[in-house]
Amino acid sequence: MTGEDSAAISAQALNIDDPRLFLNRELSLLAFQERVLGEAKESSNPLLERLNFLSIFGSNLDEFFMVRVAGLKQKAGMQEVGLGGISGTELLEKIRLEIVRLTDIAYRCLRESIRPEMERASIALIDYADLDEGERTRLDDYFHRTVFMVLAPLAFDPGRPFPHISNLSLNLAVVVEDAKGEEHFARVKIPDTLPQIVPVPPQDGGRPSRFVWLEQLIVANLQPLFPGLAVKEAHPFHVTRDAETSIQELESDDLLETIEEAVWRRRFRSVVRLQVDARISTDILHLLIKELDLDEKAVYLIQGPLDLTRLREMNSLDRPDLKYKPFLPYTPSGLQPDAKEDIFGQIRSGDILLHHPFESFQPVVEFIRRAAHDPDVLAIKITLYRVGRNSPIVQALLEAIEEGKQVSVLLELKARFDEESNIEWAKALEREGVHVIYGLVGLKVHCKIALVVRREGEIMRRYVHMGTGNYNRLTARMYTDLSLFTCDEQIGADATDLFNYLTGYSAKTDFRKLLVAPVSLRRRLEVLIAREIEVARKGGTGHLIFKMNALEDPEMIKLLYRASQAGVRVDLLVRGLCCLRPGIPGISDHIQVSSAVGRFLEHSRIYYFGNGGREEVFLGSADLMPRNLNRRVEIVFPVESPALVKRIRHEILDLYLADNVNTYQVGSDGVYRRAPRSETTGGIDAHERFMSLRSASRLHWNERF
Repeated sequence: MTGEDSAAISAQALNIDDPRLFLNRELSLLAFQERVLGEAKESSNPLLERLNFLSIFGSNLDEFFMVRVAGLKQKAGMQEVGLGGISGTELLEKIRLEIVRLTDIAYRCLRESIRPEMERASIALIDYADLDEGERTRLDDYFHRTVFMVLAPLAFDPGRPFPHISNLSLNLAVVVEDAKGEEHFARVKIPDTLPQIVPVPPQDGGRPSRFVWLEQLIVANLQPLFPGLAVKEAHPFHVTRDAETSIQELESDDLLETIEEAVWRRRFRSVVRLQVDARISTDILHLLIKELDLDEKAVYLIQGPLDLTRLREMNSLDRPDLKYKPFLPYTPSGLQPDAKEDIFGQIRSGDILLHHPFESFQPVVEFIRRAAHDPDVLAIKITLYRVGRNSPIVQALLEAIEEGKQVSVLLELKARFDEESNIEWAKALEREGVHVIYGLVGLKVHCKIALVVRREGEIMRRYVHMGTGNYNRLTARMYTDLSLFTCDEQIGADATDLFNYLTGYSAKTDFRKLLVAPVSLRRRLEVLIAREIEVARKGGTGHLIFKMNALEDPEMIKLLYRASQAGVRVDLLVRGLCCLRPGIPGISDHIQVSSAVGRFLEHSRIYYFGNGGREEVFLGSADLMPRNLNRRVEIVFPVESPALVKRIRHEILDLYLADNVNTYQVGSDGVYRRAPRSETTGGIDAHERFMSLRSASRLHWNERF
């Protein structure tokens, strides 16, 4: 949207239903990918971290095609206008053009910026053709000893059908010629069980400093795979399939079997993107398009190595000088394993807030582990969404069963791309006697909550942990999240009601303190925003600060527009897609939107309400998206300790709002621009500040506020 567009909208009776007031979600999500690319381009970032950002960019685009583009293609031919006033057909073309532009930026960054910088750091990611004779000999020896035995060429001819190309696989399209001069096609899959970036063995046996892409090594040594034939050409290609599988839950007798079948069917869904080497011949390209049943607009020609996700392998290099400085999360002294008072006593003395990854996730693990072995604990209930492998949380739950505790686990099988892992965990837990619930029909269970029931003399006390992130120790090191421990009686009662809702039958429509989707969350948020509007209309200072991953819900966006029109100051910290346009006169001129992209992935959700000076803060698992508010079980919970409210407001949120290193600001045109740096304060990096603050941490933070 141009400045003229903004003026035109403001002159049209301030109609907040005008579709031009909303940014398209897919294009907004691609704008987030450009911000990720910005970190790869940023020369102040460590070199290997820049490569890692390129890998993340590649992975994000894979998921974008598997989910977003696939969903749009499923609606092909439908011309309804969505957010942003763009029809489906027009949107697909805009997406294609934007993908081409972003891909070109990524490969130019790798080719013109990062690779020269790598060579200056004595690391070379080079082409096989640029190796000297000795290097080729040593690398070819590795091929014959290791790679050759893993390869399996698959022919395509009248007697053998075109081979199935698995999702996200990297392949070679090979043309060979027999003694009669006839040409034949074969597919060779690049094995993902081997390193994709192959170190060139140094002559002196020292540490490798030169690396070659695996497919280039295979292409150079294809002849032994086709004895008696001549290899005429070979070109890499990479396939992305539709992963947006619809699960017919209502027709299912067994949800576990239904999801297992849906995951299996996903392997055979239609291809939504074909990436090929730009030098591929026309004949091979036409063959791939025909056999994969593709539209030519689904083909992307790449000037460089396919599948940038493989660059993450470079992060394993022993070059600490080219990575972020090591960071050890801080554990408050009262929560360390050898603390004099156990974690239950600590919680009884006051609510505990942890800011991950700057403060350790280990106390969350210890909370479940202590509960598993505490003779006074009778029951443990927990929701699991993305668990990860070798989960200490799951291990603690298994130990709790051995100790005779009653253990109930709501394990969401429909967590996209984690279905197979969650199915295996569900079976493992059930084998040991854990009561496992797979989820609810028609709803994803996305809330993060654990309930421990403990007998203390004549009292039965409930201890609750709630968080903005998953019970996953690996992502807890990379994602910013918040955890709250409490034994508040009303929250404990809400937690009991919530688990009864999840495991049994319940028509409950309201909770005491928890905001629960799809039951009450939308309604309660609307009431809280309306209260802020009323404060402003009465001459007070209305203020909203919302931090989330995504803002898409049209009704919530309209309500925020109304808040701005009433004079409420609205600060939005939105990591990813944002469909709201800030800064439009008369509509959103009191709204500022910013997005932080840096060392850690922003994942915490914070909802702050100024409330005329009586500040309220809520944390939770929900973004302001239709799926979170309408089609998922989410919880948003209050932070009631005045000290913790002050910490969130004056430390965490203030730092994010002041950040001008990781932050981009959104204009009314929907374009993200780097936040300006102050001549007086210079660069403010919220992540760096949070890491340095850990040394000043206090268990309840009362001493600092």
